Amino acid sequence: MLVHRSEFEAKHPQLETRHYAGDGHGLADARPARTENEVARRLDPNPFETIAASSGIINVYEKSHGRDTSDTVRFRGPIWTSSDSDAYQNPTDFDGISGSNIAKSAGYSITVGKRDSAGTITNTDDYYHFTVDTNTATSGGVSGGGNSCSAGPATLTA
Repeated sequence: MLVHRSEFEAKHPQLETRHYAGDGHGLADARPARTENEVARRLDPNPFETIAASSGIINVYEKSHGRDTSDTVRFRGPIWTSSDSDAYQNPTDFDGISGSNIAKSAGYSITVGKRDSAGTITNTDDYYHFTVDTNTATSGGVSGGGNSCSAGPATLTA
């Protein structure tokens, strides 16, 4: 079918696609980077282990923890579902160590690595240890703390 010249109409400009390259220097809805707050990380069941009788040193198992020596870590027990402002229970008592002492509100300064009774430190990727303030182990080599414990900063912020 043929169309006469007098019947021809050019296409409307919006019907012709045009290619626009993105701006290499600008971002849509750009936002400044922000630093995320540290959070409490859940620990495996019974993550605490005493090393020897009459010792206050406790090893903590936290897979791939990424912590450094002298970091301050606060330990917490399971989440409490009451009107308690802290919202965490204490870890369970074990081997003469009280859970309330492990859950000290100021936290503990840690040393990276699993320590044995001879003082040898191994496995720095998954373990760290600290010295509990007032209790000492009854027999040593005992794991405890219960389920749903967590380790994190002394103060949790939203």
